[in-house]
Amino acid sequence: MNDRNYQRELDKILENIPAGDPPRLLLHSCCAPCSSYVLEYLSAYFRITVFYYNPNIAPSEEYHRRVEEQRRLISQMPLKHPVEFLEGAYDPACFYDAVRGLEAEPEGGRRCRACFRLRLFEAARIAALQKADYLATTLTISPLKKAPVLNEIGEEAAAAHGVAWLPSDFKKKDGFRRSGELSREYGLYRQDYCGCVFSRREREAKGDLLKEKQQENERKSDSS
Repeated sequence: MNDRNYQRELDKILENIPAGDPPRLLLHSCCAPCSSYVLEYLSAYFRITVFYYNPNIAPSEEYHRRVEEQRRLISQMPLKHPVEFLEGAYDPACFYDAVRGLEAEPEGGRRCRACFRLRLFEAARIAALQKADYLATTLTISPLKKAPVLNEIGEEAAAAHGVAWLPSDFKKKDGFRRSGELSREYGLYRQDYCGCVFSRREREAKGDLLKEKQQENERKSDSS
């Protein structure tokens, strides 16, 4: 059982960062809302490059909308150190290749792990090219995503490319709640599915099931 406290590990790293000489962090971002709290939190310690690499997002219109929201947030947030933005290649084919055979997996299962690996290994490669001191991801802020899984994959990816992994569980310290506050403050678009076509279908199927249950309850109420 993994009982590591990733927030405590992060706290120790931040405590030892010298004042006046912020290290470079490549921050993989899944979306603007999730990145909002993370940028507010970490920009006091790092010079951040937000790396937007999410070839899992579908359709393309959804992808580009999320990219523009990420750009807008960075341009509008008052952050201690300047934050740069880098967009990765949008190539959905590489996502479908990575999850082939896992299409029917439930959300949070093996398909998601394969997707995390795809994105975090590419982020680690870019971090090495950028000579970043650390690599992290905003994905751990989501209550629906397991921090141990993401940190395990992130550590593996970072080690493969010679970059230090920044451990995190950004949902701690009310991070997820704060991201909601910042999203409302900046009027951010908050999507209602993770990003891929499979998560969207699962969300729609649950919505249809809920609608059917509501209709059944209404029929029972009318007949009583």
